[in-house]
Amino acid sequence: MSDMFVVASKVKESIKSSDMNTAGDAVDGLNAEVMKMVKSAVDRAKANGRKTVRAVDF
Repeated sequence: MSDMFVVASKVKESIKSSDMNTAGDAVDGLNAEVMKMVKSAVDRAKANGRKTVRAVDF
């Protein structure tokens, strides 16, 4: 996988606080979803003629 956008230890800690276990591929799966969200937000900002990604783009 390329860049990591999520902090694995924080994700695992959050899952553990719900009395659940984290599979080996869970963090990678979440990271892939975050990457998709970032790309989508960038595309939306560009489509609106902006060079700044804002919260509304997510």
